[in-house]
This record gives sequence, C-alpha cells and structure tokens, in this order.
Amino acid sequence: MSDTDEVENSAAPLIEHLAELRRRVLYCIYSLLAAVLFVFFFADPMLDFLVRPLAKILVEYGQESTLIFTAPQEKFFAFFRISFIGGFMLAFPVVAFQMWRFVAPGLYRNEQGAFLPFIIASPMLFLLGASFAHYVVTPLAMRFFVGFADIIPMVSEFVTGGDDDVLAPDLTEVKTVILPSIKESLDLTLKFIFAFGICFQLPVLLTLMGMAGLVNSEGLRNVRKYAVVGILVLAAIVTPPDVITQVILFTVVYLLYEISIWLVIMVERKQEKKLNVEEFSNKEESPVASDKHPEEL
Repeated sequence: MSDTDEVENSAAPLIEHLAELRRRVLYCIYSLLAAVLFVFFFADPMLDFLVRPLAKILVEYGQESTLIFTAPQEKFFAFFRISFIGGFMLAFPVVAFQMWRFVAPGLYRNEQGAFLPFIIASPMLFLLGASFAHYVVTPLAMRFFVGFADIIPMVSEFVTGGDDDVLAPDLTEVKTVILPSIKESLDLTLKFIFAFGICFQLPVLLTLMGMAGLVNSEGLRNVRKYAVVGILVLAAIVTPPDVITQVILFTVVYLLYEISIWLVIMVERKQEKKLNVEEFSNKEESPVASDKHPEEL
C-alpha cells in the first residue's frame, strides 16, 4: 500500500468523526434555541419568582415591594438573561445526551456504565445548588443589605444624639428608602444561583478525575489546607462583600470537598477490588498449561 492510500484511509475516519461532531453540535444548538424561545414566554413570572425574596424583605422593613427599571431596554435584557439561563438549564439534558452519544462509541461497556450516572447527577446537583442559593443564600444576603440601610442611620443618630441643625425648621426627619433596580437585583440573584450551582459540581468533577487516575484520596487529603485557601478566595470572588454569604459558601464547598474525598476513596476501593479479581483469575488460568506432565507435551 502506498503512502497516499494510507493517508486517505486514515483521513476517512477523521472526516466521519468531524461530521458526527458537527451533527451533535447542531442538535445542541437547535435544542438550546428552542428552549430559550420557550422560556422567553414565561420570563415574566420567572422574573417575579427570582426577585420575590427581595420583595418580601422590603415588606418586612416597612417599604414597598417595588423594583424599578432605569432604562427602556432594561426589562427586555432582563427577560433575555432569564430566557438564556433558563433555556440552558432546560436544554442541558439534551446537550448532555448528545455529548454522551458522541463519546460513548469510544468507551468500553463498563466505562459507559460508570460515566452515565454522572451525566444524570450533574444537572441534579446544579439544581440543588441553585435551589439552595435561591431559598437560603439570597434571602440572607438581601436581608443584610436592606437591613444595613436601617442600621447606619440608627448608629448615626445614637452617636450625634439625634440633633441635626442642617434641616429646615419644618423638617423633622429625612427618611431614606430603597428603590432596587431590576437589573442589579437580578444580576445578584443569578450570580448566587450560578456560583452555588457550579460549586455543587465539585463531587462530580473530582470523582471523574479519580476514575481517570488524575487525583487520588491521599493527594486530596494532603492538599486540604491549600483547598481551604482556594475555597476562601472563591467565596470572596463570587459573593458580595458580606461575611454571612461568604461563610455559607465556604462551608458548603468545603463539605462538598470532604464528600468528594470519600467518593474518590470508594472509586479507589472498587478499582482495587476489580484489579484483585483480575489477578486472581490470571493465577487460576496460568497453572493449567504447566500442570501437564513433560511426557504428555
């Protein structure tokens, strides 16, 4: 066979893989666009659902549950962000399935059985993290920020004794109110949802790396102190500058790190057990040929 024939034969499978990849990517794009358009029709009630924690806290502090738009196009882009994020979450099972169909032919049957549960667990963990952010973290953060506006005037009044010579005689009190913007409030809420949703993927990521042999439980234990520092930095970056939210994120991610270590230990034990079974099978098969008497050979 000539060199030209070898090149053509090797190029054919590559072209087939690229065509298959193109087909899977198109399926992912079509499903994402369809999901985004579908979610766009429900963006208004979803916006109400996302800003409801802030609205409830405003009512608790005696203010109106009113959120404002500061630009004509702000509502449209708020709906677009909600539609894109909601559409991505809705289309993720289809995207994950297409990814699975592309890589599955190159995997052994046992590898396929080990990889498939993580495709199912990943969106569930993201949804769990997003729910935790919406129902626990967001109300705490919003209560801190809204309450902060009332704490400062109380401290100032306590320090100054309540005297204010700057006010006109007919003015006895200047009341400050919060008029939250939809854009800023929604960005903060979505930031929490994405941060906790991504952080809840840590067990999936480390377990897959353990199955691939990239990490092991001993190494994860040895770098625990560096992981603590990294988690603290992550909490400071992805959360607002309030201690409560940062402590919550640090605690949750560190617990997920410890859970990941135990999951990697389970993977190592399973791999070690499988290796022992294979070695035992090889020992059982090897004496068969040597048991024959030399005269029979």
